[in-house]
Amino acid sequence: MPLRKSAPPERYDVAILGAGIAGSMLAAVLARNGVRTLLVDAGLHPRFAVGESTIPYTSALVRLISARYDVPEVAALATYKDIRDNVSRNCGWKKNFGFVYHRPERIQNPAEANQLVLPVALQTETHLFRQDVDAYMFNVALKYGADARTGVKITDLDIDGGTGVVLQSESGEEFHAEYLVDASGFRSPLADRLSLREEPTRARTHSRSLFTHMTGVKPYDETPSGSLHGQPSRWHDGTLHHVFDGGWLWVIPFDNNKDSLNPLCSVGLTLDPRVHPAGEASPQEEFDDFLRRFPEVARQFEDARVARPWVSTGRLQYSSKQVIGDRFCLTSHAAGFIDPLYSRGLTNSFEVVNALAWRLIEASRDRDWSMERFQYVEDLQQGLFDVHDDLVYTSFVAFRDYHLWNAVFRTWALSTVLAALTLENAYFAFASHGRDEVFRDLEQTRYPGSPFPISESYNQMRLDALQLCRDVDEGRLEPKAAADRLFGILQDADYVPSAFRIGDPDEHYIFITPPKMAQAAKWAGSAAPKEVGELMHGAMSGLVKERLLNLLPRIRR
Repeated sequence: MPLRKSAPPERYDVAILGAGIAGSMLAAVLARNGVRTLLVDAGLHPRFAVGESTIPYTSALVRLISARYDVPEVAALATYKDIRDNVSRNCGWKKNFGFVYHRPERIQNPAEANQLVLPVALQTETHLFRQDVDAYMFNVALKYGADARTGVKITDLDIDGGTGVVLQSESGEEFHAEYLVDASGFRSPLADRLSLREEPTRARTHSRSLFTHMTGVKPYDETPSGSLHGQPSRWHDGTLHHVFDGGWLWVIPFDNNKDSLNPLCSVGLTLDPRVHPAGEASPQEEFDDFLRRFPEVARQFEDARVARPWVSTGRLQYSSKQVIGDRFCLTSHAAGFIDPLYSRGLTNSFEVVNALAWRLIEASRDRDWSMERFQYVEDLQQGLFDVHDDLVYTSFVAFRDYHLWNAVFRTWALSTVLAALTLENAYFAFASHGRDEVFRDLEQTRYPGSPFPISESYNQMRLDALQLCRDVDEGRLEPKAAADRLFGILQDADYVPSAFRIGDPDEHYIFITPPKMAQAAKWAGSAAPKEVGELMHGAMSGLVKERLLNLLPRIRR
């Protein structure tokens, strides 16, 4: 009998390695817009993942992506309330970012604490229970028609700039696509196959981490030292960072509101190994030793128990010398990583989803996958890496001295507030006229990856802060002198309203209240640089109008 010819394998427009939240979101966006998409992952959902805390910049991005690409399910990740109602009741809310400074074997000084309080009248951020949120996003991708193969390990791949991509699994199965996006992580098959890792990494930051989930973690507000600060928002209502020379400890509760069904708390200790070298101790033994050296932190963990095995890492930092090539893109944590500090991992991943998605959609329609059309994504990802590295490096230097930390804290607070306003302004402009150019215009910048690319003064401040901390790190400048200079720069800033009191060293708690927002709106229309004033006015007026519209149904009831 004649042999039956096997059908040729299906050919996809885009294959994505990694079905975590970023890979799944990209797959959902592409499939929703008619791109034949394959999602491949060696693992299965649900699964443990870190990157559990959102920032206003993150939420602004998911709102933008949802509107720009017409995927309403993505917008459900924008606020705590939306996640609670549509995704999972295992998440916590986030009303502030808290930082408490500690010295080993010493009583915590109540004057040495900082907090950025979110304007919860407008929005509340979220502590994401990632196994639920990632599975939700994965299922959205399936809903819009992406094909998925989980539990499939890719062991070999071949990329040809003229013909496309062939992936081969451990079992010998082949997958064919026009373009490959690797969103898998540190052990990226693409980075390994093409030797894309930068050796050694260019990152200045140097840290390692150990982390887990726990039960029984006491709210810091209920400990003797935690009750003395008089901060505007409970520590337990946000992401708490205990900071000290050479490292920091995160505490991310999922049980900090009455609607949560989750008793867990995410806990992670991140250390500079040059200050706190790793020894032979187990992660639990090392954590216990840390608590003995910081007894006021230990009060928070008197009744805590580990709920899953510890994860302990070597150096966290890695980078790639190239992330864009013929027919491929490294993205998310496949491209590089700095440190969990400031919760920028998800934000950077979603930035790349936003910039990459429209290019892939247009390439699939044009049948033109040339590398040149993706060049901005290279510039963006490398910029995001360097900007975050600069900020985290300066923070680790500042952890040596509270005066310097008090100043560097402001540079981060500015970055997260201004970045969110930039995106919200674009979002509300798009909502009013529906023209995609408003987002493409954001890419026309000298500062790819900068949180606030429109301001020369802001971007000079970032470089000044970096140089001051390098001078401290290399012994050319005392920390207090560096702090004084940085506060002087912040006090002279022309891109931030004086009502926010960013440059006041005695204002430890940055709380943008409605009266301060009103003063900022007045400043935006009068004394602000033109481009900054227009941006802030558009973002703040849009947020206030949206909040009022959301309140009207309740008032009528």
